[in-house]
Amino acid sequence: MNSPVESPAALTPSQDTPPSSEPSVDAYGSYAKGLLCCLIATVSFGLMFPVMTSALTRIDPFTFTSLRYVVAGAAFLLLLRHKEGATALRLKGQPVLRAWALGSIGFAGFGAFVFLGQQMAGRDGALTASIMMATQPMLGLLVNSLVRRVLPPLYSFLFIVLSFCGVALVVTKGDIGGLLREPQDYAANALIVVGALCWVIYTFGATFFREWSPLRYTTMTICLGLTTIIGLNLALFAAHEIVVPALADLVGIVPHLLYMGLGAGFVGILCWNLGNRILTPLNGVLFMDVVPLTTFIVSALAGVIATPAQIAGGAMTCAALVFNNLYLRRRARLGSGKGPGKGPGKGPNKGTR
Repeated sequence: MNSPVESPAALTPSQDTPPSSEPSVDAYGSYAKGLLCCLIATVSFGLMFPVMTSALTRIDPFTFTSLRYVVAGAAFLLLLRHKEGATALRLKGQPVLRAWALGSIGFAGFGAFVFLGQQMAGRDGALTASIMMATQPMLGLLVNSLVRRVLPPLYSFLFIVLSFCGVALVVTKGDIGGLLREPQDYAANALIVVGALCWVIYTFGATFFREWSPLRYTTMTICLGLTTIIGLNLALFAAHEIVVPALADLVGIVPHLLYMGLGAGFVGILCWNLGNRILTPLNGVLFMDVVPLTTFIVSALAGVIATPAQIAGGAMTCAALVFNNLYLRRRARLGSGKGPGKGPGKGPNKGTR
């Protein structure tokens, strides 16, 4: 999913700064508008994996990623120029190298690893890729803990374990022993995990660009990361690892490219940005459960029916996201003095995880 939007710090609060869950209705619009924006965004993200299943039968993931971000990057440049003026496009005196590195990790890494893994996994790749997107808030907790050198709360850690147990069920279709006996058969799924982690790192990197708006961070990192994507693409062409697509194949993927570049890549991100600003990230992140749900439904309509074990795994991962969110809300209330057992003149409850 391509939605940098809010800093993971907002999704993974520190010990002393509980996250706000109060929607910012007055500043950005109605609550219903926030719900609709998040729903549109996550449905668009869920649809992109079945769309890619079709596109990857005609073109390699590297070339498609290059073309996709040329389209999305152009759209974001026009929007940034319109919203913030020409000065927002200037990089003199800005941390260009860091922005390039994060853009390369986020866009080249996500596109290459996730879609290559999806292509290698075949028709089931869309299900695995979508369920991994629902684990990104959990991966964010782990990245946040590593960077800040603070262990995640015990219950959050247990929910992380639960979410990845669900992923294991989806990937193995319930045959967990097969994962241990023949791990090489799951290399494609490992690539998808790495790609999801790349996106989490990219999102976390937004915390180093607090002086940039989310729109500017997204636009500039796409454009800078595109140099890596195209460079990698040309290197693979030169090494004959991938072939230059035929004109007929390029024409055949135009609908896919328009959806991935302008639909999920542009409109989806904008809706996610606005929805999270209205609802706050703590509320908006719950909509990540819509991503695998959408993919599972669309894949079923296309003839790829999830097994009972995969459905159970998807439910486990989605439940882990909801339970962790509820836990963080309770923890925030206790930390801000709104929870039970803390009244005037009383200190915070002890032993709260």
